Amino acid sequence: MGVTSEVDAGEVPGRFCVRGKIRHGRPMSLPPSSPAVASWRAPAAADREAVRQRPDEAVIGRQRWNRLLFGHWAVEPAAVQATLPPGLHVDTFGGAAYVGVVPFRMERVRPALLPAVPWLSWFLELNVRTYVHDAAGRPGVWFYSLDCNQPVAVALARTFFHLPYEHATMRCTRTGGVGNAATWDYTCVRRGAGDAAARFAWSAGGAATAARPGTLEFFLVERYLLFAADARRRLYAGRVHHEPYRISRPDVTAWSALPLAQAGFAVAGPPGSWLAAEAVDVRIFPLRQLHAR
Repeated sequence: MGVTSEVDAGEVPGRFCVRGKIRHGRPMSLPPSSPAVASWRAPAAADREAVRQRPDEAVIGRQRWNRLLFGHWAVEPAAVQATLPPGLHVDTFGGAAYVGVVPFRMERVRPALLPAVPWLSWFLELNVRTYVHDAAGRPGVWFYSLDCNQPVAVALARTFFHLPYEHATMRCTRTGGVGNAATWDYTCVRRGAGDAAARFAWSAGGAATAARPGTLEFFLVERYLLFAADARRRLYAGRVHHEPYRISRPDVTAWSALPLAQAGFAVAGPPGSWLAAEAVDVRIFPLRQLHAR
């Protein structure tokens, strides 16, 4: 599988460091004897299954996620923990934390009881994320950035979901055949970042299947809870629901570590995991403020 990237090919894949200051969050520093530490627990298998169930509450929004590519780097858990707000703990698999970049297409985005609007409901997104859990062991996602080429979506997500959306110029084109034979070429230039562009090109590869519980693939993609923090550092959680992803091993011909660098991370070498996912229809549920345990 050939790849092109701005990362020095002479560096050792998988090495990781953090440089500069991370904008989102600060280290959670509680002494080992603290009651708050004693009450924390890591997610069990049952917790990872429970968040896949549809919540018993009203749906507030609907959308479709399509043409998804997941690239993940294994990193030191302490490096990720240092970027998280109080109330969240890094989630690990096999002793490693993971930081990922996910370009995809948002489609039919709308409030639950309203129709999609052509000029508003279709747009591109690219997020940089890691995996966390709360004190109750609920596994979820923490976003470092979400680039988007729909200004209204950026404003709404910042205001109502407290998510670090960024304005960007983005493009996704298809070449080649149809289905898994198609190649998707995706570029993202964040506003205010000059001409620096992140580019990803891939085809979906072989047959898609659901991730098996207990595998790294399941750990990375089967996430149905997001965490966010507002300007006063109050923590929130929101659920989504969709059918399990059907994933495949993509053929990636271009990739970029620029989105991670913009979040304050420096990685050496390509992602250790590439996954592509078929489209899923998503239900969005209310964001709830979390209270200290």
